[in-house]
Amino acid sequence: MTAAVFFGCAFIAFGPAFALFIFTIAKDPLRVIILIAGAFFWLLSLLLSSLVWFIATKATNAEDQALQKGLLVFGVFLSVLIQEVFRFAYYRLLRKATEGLEAISEEDSPPISARQMAYVAGLGFGIMSGAFSMINTLSDSLGPGTVGMYGDSQYYFITSAFMTLALTLLHTFWGVVFFDGCEKQRWWVIAVVICLHLLVSGLSLLNPFYVGSLPPVFVVMVLMAVWAFYSSGGSLHSLAQASSYQEVTLSLAVQDELWELEA
Repeated sequence: MTAAVFFGCAFIAFGPAFALFIFTIAKDPLRVIILIAGAFFWLLSLLLSSLVWFIATKATNAEDQALQKGLLVFGVFLSVLIQEVFRFAYYRLLRKATEGLEAISEEDSPPISARQMAYVAGLGFGIMSGAFSMINTLSDSLGPGTVGMYGDSQYYFITSAFMTLALTLLHTFWGVVFFDGCEKQRWWVIAVVICLHLLVSGLSLLNPFYVGSLPPVFVVMVLMAVWAFYSSGGSLHSLAQASSYQEVTLSLAVQDELWELEA
């Protein structure tokens, strides 16, 4: 049972992100580099947040439970702000790098567009965030022990996996919208992204009241997916074209198979 829980939660948490990496990033070396660099920037934000948290806990009374709870809330929101600062820093670095590549490139167009960079950088943030959120939980799922034996929720592992899935995809969508706001200098867009990040992180503090935390997070994720779709240049017309193209491709493949069978 522990192995089933481990692999099931791992596939839920990281399956979509792994699929995105394989089908959209792995074949392009430049995208892989941007993804790894984005994950590294998220790690730097985690390092700085951990340093502040460590200093705060050591400088306060560890026996004061109310104070420690307040520090936990403070640490969560501070970590979100630091992550967004590093997201902006990474955007500035990528813009400088793109300008340099355009200057030395013999082609008229840059090797990677700003929208592609936003997507890859956001996925890098999301994968590293999900890894650090879920790795200890996956380790505990291998046992020994039984979840819920002392009255705790039996859905801890599965809800943690779905929360990690949501956060991984949210970082991807936030990256697309955040970079688009920076490109067009729409600072209110950046403010909305930061506020939604704070909201989602605040909802996680409601755990183990999963009914109050998980559904709103997925609602935010769906809304951000739609926003990111339009920010990246998508439209209902392009969606209909893609759907019709897939239908034509499928029908042609079926016809080819029928011809081969008749032959």
